[in-house]
Amino acid sequence: MVPGNLSHVTTFILIGVSDDPELQIPLFFIFLAIYGMAVIGNVVIITLTSIDSQLQTPMYFFLRHLALINLGNSTVIAPQILVNFLVEKKTIFYFGCATQHGGFLVFIVAEIFMLAAMAYDHYVAICNPLLYMVVVSQKVCILLVVLSHIYSFSTAVTVTSCVFSLSYCSFNVINHFYCDNIPLLALSCSDTHMPETTVFISAATNLFFSTTIVLVSYFHIILAILRIHSAEGRKKAFSTCASHMTAVTVFYGTLLFMYLQPQSNHSLDTDKMASVFYMLVIPMLNPMIYSLRNKDVKEAVKRVLTNPRQTFKNM
Repeated sequence: MVPGNLSHVTTFILIGVSDDPELQIPLFFIFLAIYGMAVIGNVVIITLTSIDSQLQTPMYFFLRHLALINLGNSTVIAPQILVNFLVEKKTIFYFGCATQHGGFLVFIVAEIFMLAAMAYDHYVAICNPLLYMVVVSQKVCILLVVLSHIYSFSTAVTVTSCVFSLSYCSFNVINHFYCDNIPLLALSCSDTHMPETTVFISAATNLFFSTTIVLVSYFHIILAILRIHSAEGRKKAFSTCASHMTAVTVFYGTLLFMYLQPQSNHSLDTDKMASVFYMLVIPMLNPMIYSLRNKDVKEAVKRVLTNPRQTFKNM
């Protein structure tokens, strides 16, 4: 960012989820419960997939990193929201806003490609089971995770630099509960054509490539399942990817609803609700989806609860 463009604005004011004073305390407890459940759920997934010897497979390696991303994604935003429910003046410093914006992009882009990597993992497991441990080796798993994080970080730096290289002159009220692209660009007193183009191209590219990987993977998975003759075999193959399919449907459904709705129906209030869902509700739901629908995870919980010492010895 160019120092001369840092403008007169040193702080932003966040309107928040709602500006109704009577709703602040009830909303605080609702969001605290959601965030608390997200933290507990994802920490449990991270712990189980780290210490349980039965969960040391590529699928749970990716699940562990998805849980880390979900934990980071919600933590970048939730503490600020909770504080703002309790204070009268909901301010955030300029560089704090830029950090929050960049942190959010790091985790949301990483989640998009982590879900795509998990779809590829399920594709290999069902369509090429004999070659699974060769194709999805430990080195490949680490490479996919590292590339996802490097790409998400570079995307965050590029987009955040574009958005915060603009001048913000006097009006500093952000109609949102965190520093998002659209309300920030609406405040700028300089030409926003280049940042808007950068944001659009980045979002479109990320969604296109990740959804393509997911759709192609599941197209082949469905074909492979349909070719299985026994009903028991089809059920077992489907149960392998049922949790991931649910998580993908919820996540991409929310993003597509937000970005593909008609401009005439588009509003910042709608964006707020969608943002709450994919930044707080989905990180809370994912551990439930992968736990309640996954026999291996449920058995791992039982092993830890019944014999914790033995579980930690096997680490």
